[in-house]
Amino acid sequence: MRLNRQDDGRRQCISITNNEVAAEEQAALRKSGLRPGDPDWEQWGICDYITKPRIKAAITGKTPEGKAIDGDYKFTDEFPMAEGFEENAEFFTLTYETPVAVHHNLAFQRIAPLLWMRAGAEGSRIDELPERGWAVADTYGLLVDLDRSAEFCDAVHAHAGLRIAYIVTDDDRRFQSVARRLPDSVEPIRLYESYLSNFRFSMGR
Repeated sequence: MRLNRQDDGRRQCISITNNEVAAEEQAALRKSGLRPGDPDWEQWGICDYITKPRIKAAITGKTPEGKAIDGDYKFTDEFPMAEGFEENAEFFTLTYETPVAVHHNLAFQRIAPLLWMRAGAEGSRIDELPERGWAVADTYGLLVDLDRSAEFCDAVHAHAGLRIAYIVTDDDRRFQSVARRLPDSVEPIRLYESYLSNFRFSMGR
């Protein structure tokens, strides 16, 4: 964030941590009848209790209590910490999904951030399965109903900023048919109908 501030850059970062609770705190929580996974247990984990509040504070320039942070950043660029940064952040929790939920399209909201991240983690995100069978966000599109592929391809051609088109199908020939109608600048990516077990997330840069 400081480097971006210095040169008006657009660097991105993915930070990953577990939500481990310190050993001495675990003992006290277990005595209270709590176990890992309980909300009253997880709130004391290193991610929820330390990492998230610190990142929010750095961006906003305010403490979790809403007070301006005292002190200045030093060295190459000196400025008050209370100024914060012109940045944003998203927080995600990795979970396991049941095959039944995946089969009935009940897990799409859980993988929606992965599709957004694969497309560059910029702009708007498709968080719900589109009722009309397709949707287009700022950097990617999603086609669920291949009978609406003509409409989808028209929308992709009309949107100059798209990088990726996710096409949900188990039929290779239909996937290839849609892919051929997309602009050369848009990467077609096939999502099998059981996408959680088959979709592999890779930045691929």
